[in-house]
Parts: sequence; structure tokens; C-alpha cells
Amino acid sequence: MIERIDTTARMSKIVKHNGVAYLCGQVGEGATVTEQTEDCLQRVDALLEKAGSSREQILQAVIWLSDMAHFQEMNAVWDAWVPEGHAPARACGEAKLARDVLNVEIIVTAAYD
Repeated sequence: MIERIDTTARMSKIVKHNGVAYLCGQVGEGATVTEQTEDCLQRVDALLEKAGSSREQILQAVIWLSDMAHFQEMNAVWDAWVPEGHAPARACGEAKLARDVLNVEIIVTAAYD
């Protein structure tokens, strides 16, 4: 069975299927990469909770940066956020994001109980 949460005509914020929760891409507010990453990860936390999951259950993360020059700044926030011993499979690349002011987008897939 597939469960869709917070669904609009365009997308669902969460899709759950066979013990896996797929979160839509999250972006954050803020003037700096650090602020945007922190806000983005707070949004991921909220969706994980809504899905019945947690940081410890993240299977994979895909991170898009507007410029790979932001890699170290984003990683400083990411490294503090990921629980020790629970680092997911991860990819990070550069992409043109939906709005010019965005520097970070994170897409998460997680197991849930």
C-alpha cells in the first residue's frame, strides 16, 4: 500500500511504501548557506517525524548546491546534524535550483517503523 501525505496536484511532501518514506526536496530560508542548510534540515526533521521516522533511520540523502564552492559550509552544518554512526548513503552535486536565492536543496529517503 502506498500512503501519500500532504498531497497537492503537483506533489506529495511524503510518500510511504514498504517501510520506506520518500521526502520531497527541502530548501531553507536564510541569507547564507549555513542558514539555509540549518533551516532545510529543520524541515527534514519535521517531515521525518510526520513520517514516523528519524535521523537515525535515513537511508539516503541527495544534496544539490547552487555552487560546489558551498560544499564545506554546507558540510559543517550537515556533519553536526547527522547522528554519529548513522551517516546515510549520500550524493552531492551542483545544480541550478528553482529560485536564484536558493543555495541548498536536500532530498531524503528513510526507513520508518
